[in-house]
Amino acid sequence: MNIVGVDLGGTYVKIGLVNSTTGVITKKTQIETKLELGNDNVVNRIAEAIQKLTENETYSAVGIGSPGSIDKENGIVRFSPNFPDWHNFPLGPKLSKLLNKKVYVENDANSFVLGEKWFGAGKGKNHIVALTLGTGVGGGIISQNILITGTDGIGGELGHVIIKPHGRLCGCGNYGCLEAYASATAIVKMALERRKKFPDSMIFESNEITAKTIFDAAKQNDRLALIIRDEVVNALAIAITGFIHIFNPQVIIIGGGVSRAGDILFKPLVQQVNEMVMPSFKNSFEILQSPLVENAGILGAASIVLQREKKI
Repeated sequence: MNIVGVDLGGTYVKIGLVNSTTGVITKKTQIETKLELGNDNVVNRIAEAIQKLTENETYSAVGIGSPGSIDKENGIVRFSPNFPDWHNFPLGPKLSKLLNKKVYVENDANSFVLGEKWFGAGKGKNHIVALTLGTGVGGGIISQNILITGTDGIGGELGHVIIKPHGRLCGCGNYGCLEAYASATAIVKMALERRKKFPDSMIFESNEITAKTIFDAAKQNDRLALIIRDEVVNALAIAITGFIHIFNPQVIIIGGGVSRAGDILFKPLVQQVNEMVMPSFKNSFEILQSPLVENAGILGAASIVLQREKKI
């Protein structure tokens, strides 16, 4: 059986035709989102792209991973801070009408953990915590094989757990959130704030400073880069230790662009978490890098269909 997965982003929409048994993306395409043209225009162009991609192909349904607060039962985007005019927007029903197919909509961070459950490092696991470290920090929880979303379906905001009271200002308006320390945005900001103190850091030799630039410098033992790495690791360790104590997961999966730092991030993180957890939790979990990489969004979106129709 084939499923269409739609990874809806602020700049691009990635669309793939996914074999639900193997998790292989047999075809994929990408279009610009062009939010400025209006929400109906975005939906119309997504429908056109799906129709073109699936010409001479069969598929059962469409899953969409969308940013924001999602009414998943009705396929409505209730609020999405970076999507103007998408308040109470019936994304699922509109696309379903255009395609004459079932369309399921879920928050993109929740779709990430579903993708890991069905096709990634969480395959075969019933208790999963997943974090995606990108422009922001998203999260998702599966416990007892159930996606945990709370009363209104908008729970699981793991990036906005406060790990340092009165700490750094977060984009949500609060202070000390995990996102303010472990997102790519925050990592770059930490470097720029220290530029005067560390003017000779190799970080600033690059024309474009990114989280990758900083972690690459850390691998070369750059002092500023290692200071920032340690701040990121400390923030993640505090948060993940809390998640372990609350959810008792079999696996904590970390994805997103920041996760590609590899051992320079994961080795000290695993060590610190193991030092911080209560003795009864030791050896009960693994901390793993997501294997899905650039396909995480499409596979996560396709997994929404599997989650809804198989009622995991």
